[in-house]
Amino acid sequence: METLKTPVFKRASKDDFFKKMIKEVQEKVLTNKNIQRKNIYKALFLLFLFCVFYACILLFGNTTKLLFLFYILMGFSMIVLFVNSFHDAAHNAVFFSKKQNRWFCYVLELFGSNSEIWIQRHILLHHPFPNVQNWDCDIKQSDLVRLFPNSKWYHFHKYQHIYMWFLYPFYTLIWLFSRDFKDFFGTKDNYLKRVYTIPKIEYVKLFVSKLFMLFYMLGIPYLVLDQKFSTIFLAWFAMHLCSSVVGVVALISTHVDEEAVFPMPPEDGKMSMTWVEHQLTVTKDFSAGNPIADFLYGGFTHHVAHHLFPTVGHTYYPKITPIIRKYAATYNMPYTCYPVFHAIRSHFRLLKNSGASATIFSHGEL
Repeated sequence: METLKTPVFKRASKDDFFKKMIKEVQEKVLTNKNIQRKNIYKALFLLFLFCVFYACILLFGNTTKLLFLFYILMGFSMIVLFVNSFHDAAHNAVFFSKKQNRWFCYVLELFGSNSEIWIQRHILLHHPFPNVQNWDCDIKQSDLVRLFPNSKWYHFHKYQHIYMWFLYPFYTLIWLFSRDFKDFFGTKDNYLKRVYTIPKIEYVKLFVSKLFMLFYMLGIPYLVLDQKFSTIFLAWFAMHLCSSVVGVVALISTHVDEEAVFPMPPEDGKMSMTWVEHQLTVTKDFSAGNPIADFLYGGFTHHVAHHLFPTVGHTYYPKITPIIRKYAATYNMPYTCYPVFHAIRSHFRLLKNSGASATIFSHGEL
């Protein structure tokens, strides 16, 4: 594993606007604990909904149309539970105690992945260094798609704005059966192992969680229902295709639009802007304030608020975002919020631009 200097952001001045923003958020927003309780109720409701749809598979799955319907609905509840409640719990932002948040994070094992590794890669790499080349592993995940300007260019990248439409629906399956194993056993572009040593117990949990997921998702329905295994498998497969489409919207709408900046840290690691300036530059909101989008995507529609206040539950963000907008306007700082369909179109324009040639972008140093 290559040795790189950890990026260090420019020190903020004593009268930095972010200190004023924090104080205003604390005084005007965070004192209302009822907003936090809404997050708890939402998390428990979504988990309950996931279990209900699973029970409906076992109760009504002998009818093939209902089998597919409840698998797909369970997939929707799974991905909404992930982007809302698991995401918040990973930041200790759902329940009032750290232990309760950590226990809730085990829903990711229920889905067949590994909560510890996702939390570490998200907290240690994405949040401190969003969009920073060679550090943000949430942006650089596979050679199949080229987003970072310094990533190796392959001839097939010229068509990534076309073929990624067909690959994104496989996102959760790729995560479960490729990316997880890359995090544990891969050496190429394994940013996580640069900063974190994986405990041996997590290797055991990796396989146990996947076997358990396959058993209750496929094995139990096959034992209980009067359905062919191939039919059950296809319903489960459809669940992942549909849930991936919902989940990918959050992933492509917040950091990777056509105007995205991907800074390359200098050799000494000293970045040219403060941490807050960087977060505002590389993070975007989408459809913030739309009640349906806010419910489905939690801390992703108000993603700027999430990056500036990651340990705060997403139910607070609709009240925090107007404060961020005010300070951004006052201090001439960037703030961007796109409608969701604009964000999706902009992402695929980025794919087309970044796949056109190996030198289409500058490194993005500001």
